Amino acid sequence: MEGGFFSGQLLIAMPGISDPRFERALILICAHDEEHAMGLALNRPVEGLTVPDLLDRLEISSTIVLPPDLVLVGGPVEQERGFVLHSTDYEGEASLDVTPGVALTATREVLEAMASHNGAPSKSLLALGYAGWGAGQLEEELKQNVWLTCDPDDELIFGRDYGRKWGQALAKLGVDPQRLSAAAGRA
Repeated sequence: MEGGFFSGQLLIAMPGISDPRFERALILICAHDEEHAMGLALNRPVEGLTVPDLLDRLEISSTIVLPPDLVLVGGPVEQERGFVLHSTDYEGEASLDVTPGVALTATREVLEAMASHNGAPSKSLLALGYAGWGAGQLEEELKQNVWLTCDPDDELIFGRDYGRKWGQALAKLGVDPQRLSAAAGRA
């Protein structure tokens, strides 16, 4: 965490979070400064929508056989807008470095690269929408114990076992999800 900001960190929703859209959510913070924070949920697949399906809908033809990876709901804001988290072996002009080895791109070019042999990132996930916070909002939620934070790893970001990611992130902190309480407190 640099300068009090959480870019590149994972947020783990605490039980009892007041917004059901974030129940058991695991969110990678992609950008955070004094004005706003933006992140993508890593464990919310869109039922029945795969990356190849979405590329077909966008009329992006593939020159390779794409795995049937699910598209994720990145968050409740601008759900018609797509974002790709990817390994940094792909670099577009509009790519934003998130954490070492991981970048975010929200252009059609990254989708075209994913559908071809040339320049495709070795690891990627496609999300629709994002989670956003206004000035000071995320910091306040952290003070209120709405979220835990932890460092990301490749499995938590790019792994496909979406149902287990929340628990895996807690385990990384040494926290047993069965022992978490929905009631927040302060020592």
